[in-house]
Amino acid sequence: MGMIVISKEYCKGCELCTTACTFKLLRLGKEFNRKGYYVVEFADPDGKCTGCGLCAEMCPDVAIEVWKEKKKKS
Repeated sequence: MGMIVISKEYCKGCELCTTACTFKLLRLGKEFNRKGYYVVEFADPDGKCTGCGLCAEMCPDVAIEVWKEKKKKS
């Protein structure tokens, strides 16, 4: 399971990350930052995010941090 953190002050709402997400877990939100841009939101209630990092790679402003849970060895 993965998780992302979006830096609200770096995000300019270009939505490139929303097109990169396979599971469509990102969307343009209703909140805006100090620069006046609407910020992208991460919504993953079912835990579908794999932490693949495609959203972060697409972000031209380096506003996305990807966290991936390490699997425990049995």
